[in-house]
Amino acid sequence: MSPTFNIEGQCGERFAAVREAFMANFEEHAEVGAAFAVVHKGELVVDLWGGYADAAGTRLWRPDTVSNVWSTTKGVAAICFALLVERGMVNYDDRVATFWPEFAARGKGEITVAQLLSHQAGLCGFREPVTMQDIADQAKAEQLLADQAPYWQPGTRSGYHAVTYGPLVNALFRRIEGRTLAQFLEEELARPYGLEISVGLPEAEAGRASELVAPPNLSSPDANPAPSPEQQAALANPVLDPLDANTAVWRQAQIPSVNGFATAKALARLYGMMSDGTLDGDRLISPETLAMASAVRIEGEDLVLGLEVKWAAGFLRNIHNVYGDSDAAFGHSGWGGSLAYADPDRKLGVAYVMNAMGPNLVGDPRGLSLIEATVASLKVN
Repeated sequence: MSPTFNIEGQCGERFAAVREAFMANFEEHAEVGAAFAVVHKGELVVDLWGGYADAAGTRLWRPDTVSNVWSTTKGVAAICFALLVERGMVNYDDRVATFWPEFAARGKGEITVAQLLSHQAGLCGFREPVTMQDIADQAKAEQLLADQAPYWQPGTRSGYHAVTYGPLVNALFRRIEGRTLAQFLEEELARPYGLEISVGLPEAEAGRASELVAPPNLSSPDANPAPSPEQQAALANPVLDPLDANTAVWRQAQIPSVNGFATAKALARLYGMMSDGTLDGDRLISPETLAMASAVRIEGEDLVLGLEVKWAAGFLRNIHNVYGDSDAAFGHSGWGGSLAYADPDRKLGVAYVMNAMGPNLVGDPRGLSLIEATVASLKVN
């Protein structure tokens, strides 16, 4: 490995294989800059970062460098909903229209909160052409979706709500809690617990954001080159340019499906909480709520992803060992490679963020190698 790739942070001898895997990503997978963190039984046992925060190699990746994590943001939104369930403000089986009456239009009155969070609502995309500016306009986006007929009978199939998940959960969350999801995240989790995580990013903090680096011609329709109507709606209306995430307009938006900014450490600490219900010794979520949040709500071939999946209430349940070897593990991954998950069996929270995007929606080889090394380290010792 080139000596210009600095690897910093903490990683005890028990997790030496994790450090080696992290370094190997720079040697073998053209890593530019990245961070990886593991929380085990409430303790931060791995917190590594290295490489560069920009394509030109002029800014070192620092411990407070945040990266746009794309759909890994969805899991953070699901955690916020779990906190509302814990506080008795909503139940997963409540109908969305109870809080958002306009949503009932066009046959959507029976859709539950759990079905919305698990991509069963049939609103995987917009029926009319939209731009990212339209989606960033929360009032416009939620009105379009409330007025829209679903693409399939809600509750019968899942179809990944790649972008629309953002305005949908924003609208519902605000009507339940009063604050926006971004405000809740900042005021209830990020600020009190020192988590470097946000939906959108204040321009004053833009200097901490890594610059995403994408392969030539990478865009959202690449997820499926022969799209069905559902895939076309979800992935190509609008076509997402990965480099949009480097712009001020993107950072100013609050779209909790795609534009969360976070460190690996913050995500690992959040998912450590989802493994046992506690954060820094404070019990925030009961075992009962954790079980409801992570329970499989639907499984089978997803109409948008074209993959066999198991959806919980906003989380992807582990399948094909994308989140280690525990069937109980759950989390979310982001376009290009980022991921974060909880393993309740091992009381584990794991997260990986980077700026060099790969083509995978899930199962990026860099993250998989880090997870494999983490699990192996825990088994040996």
